Amino acid sequence: MLTADQVAVIKQTVPALQENGEVLTRHFYERMFRENPEVLAFFNPAHQQAGTQQRALAGAICAYAQHIETPAALADAVELIAQKHVSLGIQAEHYPIVGKNLLASIQEVLGEAATPEIIDAWAAAYGTLADIFINREQQIYQDQKTVFGWTGFKRFVVKKREAASDNIMSLYLVPEDGQPLQAHQPGQYITVRVSPEGGEPVMRNYSLSNRPGVDYYRISVKRELAAMDEAPNGVCSNHLHDRIEEGGMLELAPPCGAFTLQSPDEIQRPLVLMAGGVGITPLLSMLYAALDGQQGREIIFIQCALNNAVRPFGEELAALQRDYSNLTTHLRLSEPSDSDRERGDYDSEGFLDAALLRELLGERSAEFYLCGPTPMLKHTWQLLKARGVDEADVHFEFFGPAGDLAG
Repeated sequence: MLTADQVAVIKQTVPALQENGEVLTRHFYERMFRENPEVLAFFNPAHQQAGTQQRALAGAICAYAQHIETPAALADAVELIAQKHVSLGIQAEHYPIVGKNLLASIQEVLGEAATPEIIDAWAAAYGTLADIFINREQQIYQDQKTVFGWTGFKRFVVKKREAASDNIMSLYLVPEDGQPLQAHQPGQYITVRVSPEGGEPVMRNYSLSNRPGVDYYRISVKRELAAMDEAPNGVCSNHLHDRIEEGGMLELAPPCGAFTLQSPDEIQRPLVLMAGGVGITPLLSMLYAALDGQQGREIIFIQCALNNAVRPFGEELAALQRDYSNLTTHLRLSEPSDSDRERGDYDSEGFLDAALLRELLGERSAEFYLCGPTPMLKHTWQLLKARGVDEADVHFEFFGPAGDLAG
């Protein structure tokens, strides 16, 4: 339990954390990977290379310090992180490793400024936060066992493999043991664990793109290429594209995730799903669930892609558009090819803008779900903010570590 004096010390460290947060977290990860290499498997090296993991942790530490007296204000952030931890199999015994390296990093980065009082206060604060995560994660593990019938990793057979676009490939997965699958919550992801030839096992999260309740899981994987010269190609995505064939085996952990379709307060308000690139995967599962469970509700599905070659699920969305009168789909291409323009098989050109929202919604209020690359999310957030949409009506998920849409 934090004392009043320790709370005061934590609050006094907020300016230093805001100034040195990313320096601290970079030092922390470098130290932890050096001192405890056994935790490397839990982290995506591309996120480390890009700095997104460090920025996300720095933001989380600052937020915790700012809300040290009211941790309930961080409930959504705690749930997001706890779900991610469970998806990777993080256990209570991993928390002392993080705590040891975090406290050592505070001391090593801040030097003499890290007084014994500051270290003691942060040790107590970390212990309190660790207990919150450990308790919540144990609940999630138990829920997985109850709902899905297993925790940890289970073997699945690749029943079918098909191209969703030029750079996205779908795998249809069924349990090797033949046990029936329980329906996931639309928007959830599963964790795939693979062992690339000559490499260590790696784990990656992939959203489920199938209709909840069918007898298979479907993941739709974009081949990830290096974004910069020094960065690696996506180890897991390239392995799945190049090495996994029909009849092959994959290890899967049960569904996780906090970005899920919620029951509407008002079914009269439209549901708007806005997808960018491979960000369509959780939203497609949400679309199926809404069509099945929210009959009569107007649903607008906006798909943004570079061009039709890399636009996934075109035929699937067209079939749904034909079958459901309450569904409107709109395809916007930012860089249509010459053949796209010749065929004219898209609805509009350019980036998402206020004019398109007015065209599809008029001035009506709606509930929005967004998933796509970070620049698209930030741009769309600003569009919705300018439109006067309440933050409670905007739900979103980042690729990789969570960020700040307002930044």
